[in-house]
Amino acid sequence: MTTIDDVIGESTGRARAVLEYSRTMHGLVKSAKEPGFSVDSWAPLAELVAGDDFVRIGPFKEVMNWAEYAEFLTNWAQSSDWDCSFKRISEAGDVVFLELEERSRIGDFSSVVNSASVYEFDAAGKITYIAVYLQMQLPDSAPLPSFDGVEQAG
Repeated sequence: MTTIDDVIGESTGRARAVLEYSRTMHGLVKSAKEPGFSVDSWAPLAELVAGDDFVRIGPFKEVMNWAEYAEFLTNWAQSSDWDCSFKRISEAGDVVFLELEERSRIGDFSSVVNSASVYEFDAAGKITYIAVYLQMQLPDSAPLPSFDGVEQAG
C-alpha cells in the first residue's frame, strides 16, 4: 500500500496542497481521541481552506460550510479510526482529483471504500470546494443486480 507520505515529496502545486490536507486530516483524526480535542483543533486544516467561501459536498449529497464541516469532523473523528492508502492524483487548472482507499472503524462497524474527491481552489491557493464520491461493496445480505457480460470488480 502506498501512503500519502510516500508520494507527497514528489508533488507540487495544488496537488501537493491536497496531499497536505489529507496528511493533516490523518494526524488530526488520530489526535481527536486525546482530552481537550475540539472544533478549534481543526485550525491546521482550516488554514488550507477558504473559510467563508468553503463548501463540502459529502457522499450523501450533504452540503456543509467550514463551521458545519468542522463540527461534523469533530464528532466523527472522536469516535472513529481512519486511515487511507494513496491511489492517484491529477491536477487540471484550479481543480485536483484525488483517489484513495479509505479504511474506517466506528465501534464494531468497519469499512473499506474507494474514494474520489474533487478539490477546487481560489486564486489565493485555498480550497473552496470539496466533493466526495465513494465506491463500496454491498453488504453480504444484499443481492447484486445481474447484468449480462458485466462482472463485479474485486
